[in-house]
Amino acid sequence: MTEILPLTHVKISQRDGVTHLALRGAFSLVNLTDLVRDLQTASGAVAVDASGVTRLDTSAAWAIVMAEKASAAKGFSFVVTGLTEHTEALLNTVRKALPKPEIVAPKSKNLADYLEQIGRSIAAAVTFLLQLLGYLGLFLHRLVRSVLHPREFRFTALVHHCHEVGVKAVPIVALMAFLIGVVLAFQGATQLRQFGAEVFVVDLIAVSILRELGILLTAIIVAGRTASAFTAAIGSMKMREEIDAMRTLGIDIASALFVPRILALLLMLPILGLIANVSGLIGGALMSWLELGISPGMFQTRLVENTGIWHLLVGMIKAPFFALIIGIIGCHAGMQVGNNAESLGQKTSASVVASIFAVIVADAIFSVFFAQVGV
Repeated sequence: MTEILPLTHVKISQRDGVTHLALRGAFSLVNLTDLVRDLQTASGAVAVDASGVTRLDTSAAWAIVMAEKASAAKGFSFVVTGLTEHTEALLNTVRKALPKPEIVAPKSKNLADYLEQIGRSIAAAVTFLLQLLGYLGLFLHRLVRSVLHPREFRFTALVHHCHEVGVKAVPIVALMAFLIGVVLAFQGATQLRQFGAEVFVVDLIAVSILRELGILLTAIIVAGRTASAFTAAIGSMKMREEIDAMRTLGIDIASALFVPRILALLLMLPILGLIANVSGLIGGALMSWLELGISPGMFQTRLVENTGIWHLLVGMIKAPFFALIIGIIGCHAGMQVGNNAESLGQKTSASVVASIFAVIVADAIFSVFFAQVGV
């Protein structure tokens, strides 16, 4: 009985370590999947007999050429025989049409390239600072307009953001400051005990917390917590085109989004700073009592007698400036968010880093200023 073969047939055999594939019939896009499977089945050196091919289209030629490239990459031979003039021309055309990987030699940087990179970084930093300055001016303008036109002021939004920014941050700020006070007292006691000056640990704790650490660490916590929240909230509205809808309705974006958030920070950061100061002093007093035997009454007496009010005022003066920095950077980053979630994540991270860095720089500037004026 005569064997009936399908319209296309690939006969695979092994001889002398070479995989022989005999192609019979018309190969086109219809049976491309089967052809690719058969070609991938072959291993080692491959010999393809195409004398029985009645028709070969571009897709089948592509499959043969890709199998040829795969064998060459593995170091095996791939020979196609029995090609007609038309089929061989088609395979050559497909070979030439395949994209070739571009090998770009690494360019060695010279002095001009480094100077260009530095110049671009400086220009980007200046542009960023000018944008922040513009947002500061926009906030102050809208704040003054809200004062002159109280009906435009969104008091409900202000109360909501005060709760989010201030009330919800009290536990973490108080705990952080308490632990900082404990650490300062313990480390100070360890060092001052060598000189018999344990009582001066009260002065160390008071000056460190009231003047620097209380408000600085509070601002850093608020920067990480609130700047990211501002960026995420405004950025999400921008992604969902809610800001475009607000502009269409004639709602002023700065008055609706920026003023309540930044003003809430201005009101709540000094209060959080005071809470941090009190918690830090309590922690320091507790550790001084346990470690050095300084009673709470003695701690309070020495604190009141030897700590000037200016130490507290120096810390509190910084609070509004830190609040402005955090709020403006957070709102600015939110307005820079694009239309995808990746951009939202990048801007949120960037706002946290930028606000913390800016707060530390501002604190350093204040420290130098107060040292120069003798406060």
